[in-house]
Amino acid sequence: MYMLKGKHILVGVSGGIAAYKAAALVRALVKDGAEVRVVMTPMAKHFITSLTMATVSKHPVLAEFYNPENGDWNNHVSLSLWADAYVVAPATANTLAKMAHGIADNLLLTTYLSMRCPVIAAPAMDMDMWNHPATQNNLQTLQKRGVHIIEPPAGELASGLEGKGRMEEPERIAAFIEQLFVKKKSLAGKTVLVTAGPTYEAIDPVRFIGNHSSGKMGYALAESLANCGAQVLLISGPTSLPVPKGVELVRVTAAAEMHAAVTEHFASVDVAIFCAAVADYTPEKKSTHKIKREKEPLLIALKPTVDIAAAVGKQKRKNQLTVGFALETGDELTNAQKKLQTKNLDMIVLNSLNDEGMGFGSDTNKITIIKKDGAIATCPLLPKQKVAEIIIDAVVDAMMC
Repeated sequence: MYMLKGKHILVGVSGGIAAYKAAALVRALVKDGAEVRVVMTPMAKHFITSLTMATVSKHPVLAEFYNPENGDWNNHVSLSLWADAYVVAPATANTLAKMAHGIADNLLLTTYLSMRCPVIAAPAMDMDMWNHPATQNNLQTLQKRGVHIIEPPAGELASGLEGKGRMEEPERIAAFIEQLFVKKKSLAGKTVLVTAGPTYEAIDPVRFIGNHSSGKMGYALAESLANCGAQVLLISGPTSLPVPKGVELVRVTAAAEMHAAVTEHFASVDVAIFCAAVADYTPEKKSTHKIKREKEPLLIALKPTVDIAAAVGKQKRKNQLTVGFALETGDELTNAQKKLQTKNLDMIVLNSLNDEGMGFGSDTNKITIIKKDGAIATCPLLPKQKVAEIIIDAVVDAMMC
């Protein structure tokens, strides 16, 4: 079975000793049915010849911006429009740094900056370069932008040292690319509702009760769901985040508005993910005029808002799947398990403000996924886009059960 039949895969080869593995990667992709083209950096040609890569890919190799003999331009924009996926293997520390900072001094990099398709990087370098804070920061930057990083395994390195940094084996990289296209179809035909961001509960025309939620986790989920083929409805409280491509957005402000929007659409969706940080309380009365400062204390009576997940959980159909979020500061697991039951959820995603790197507005998250059957899976601190993919994998698994 040709998993990649009809797919256009662009392979970028940068200058490192692991470049010799790129030939095996191209061969594996072609064998799996893909049409493959290769872009090389000038330094890469010192490690493996253009003739080798042209032979295994069955296409001329591109390495320069233009052909000096006839002036033909190697159009990086055309390459980006042609490709269904772009994999840089090996991705050296130098190439990763340039990708992270938008430097475009060779054809591989200008092509990367024009890419509209998924980008995969398979790093290869010595372990000290891999562990250096600059490299790790660059990797995090790329992951936040949606680049898939295939982490290098540990083993014997070209330096003779033992450690992490050798490029992943070509067959594993090819399998990763296959799975990307499988994921693209995993939620095709499914409609998913996602809530995101904070809610603002008005005190008067200029003041409100709210929280520090940025909406980043919910928006990352919406983007990843759309990438998996789902029809996504994102109901969002106030944020300044751009709307992910292919996602329908409904903007709300207060908890009551979010409740109304969720209630309106819940019956028509297959999956609902309640990621929003909805205010638990709202003022009993909203002043129609700005409240003036006085010498006496100001007392504001608050009333509970509707628990949206619990309310629609009572209406859940047998074939609907619901996912909740629990942000806790104490007795985390017990509180999350209680919410899982009381809100009639299929799974709940727990995170804690006590974990380093966590908190509102951060680009990373550390989660524990708790399922209705009692299964618990803990994930390390990762960029929110990667966390979103892990959550969606759990959703897809639950839908297949």
